[in-house]
Amino acid sequence: MPGGPFPRIRAAVAALLLAALAGCGINTIPVKEETAKAKWAEIENQYQRRADLVPNLVATVQGFARQEKEVLTAVTEARARATSVRLSADDLSDPAKVAQFEAAQQQLGGALGRLLVTVERYPELKSSQNFLELQSQLEGTENRIAIARRDYNEAARAYNTEIRTFPSRITAEIVYGAKPLAYFEAVTPGANQAPKVAF
Repeated sequence: MPGGPFPRIRAAVAALLLAALAGCGINTIPVKEETAKAKWAEIENQYQRRADLVPNLVATVQGFARQEKEVLTAVTEARARATSVRLSADDLSDPAKVAQFEAAQQQLGGALGRLLVTVERYPELKSSQNFLELQSQLEGTENRIAIARRDYNEAARAYNTEIRTFPSRITAEIVYGAKPLAYFEAVTPGANQAPKVAF
């Protein structure tokens, strides 16, 4: 036999190595991490959309309810705080930074809720076409935010499960130095529900 048993042994070892690599998560880990980061970007996109609606909403209410200056100022300040807190995809493994981001967003949501309550005193504002359009856009955005948070948490769960289970755990630690991603959680009770903006 030319070459003896060594070519067969080498082929068997190569086949075993390929099988081990296929099951170790070498490609799965970065794919799941990028999926989670993309889902996070959608959360940021929807929060930015909400923040972009605020100036128009404030201007519309201001035209009808000049005496509500305190509420309008609170909304404007909450928007400024919410848009100043930035969270990069690399910060997603830090639960404290994710919680800080969510707290700023919830302050804006609370201020918007107070603003919308004041609208009850102004029937002519509630029937304004511009206000009705903004209200509809805000309601749709709040729903999209809830969906984006859910989708991100699902992608983070899939990634976290992948890097914590065998054999991917070995690859995650040795090759990538992977850390679990923080989940997007409600900071205040009931914050996981979109604020009601219907009248």
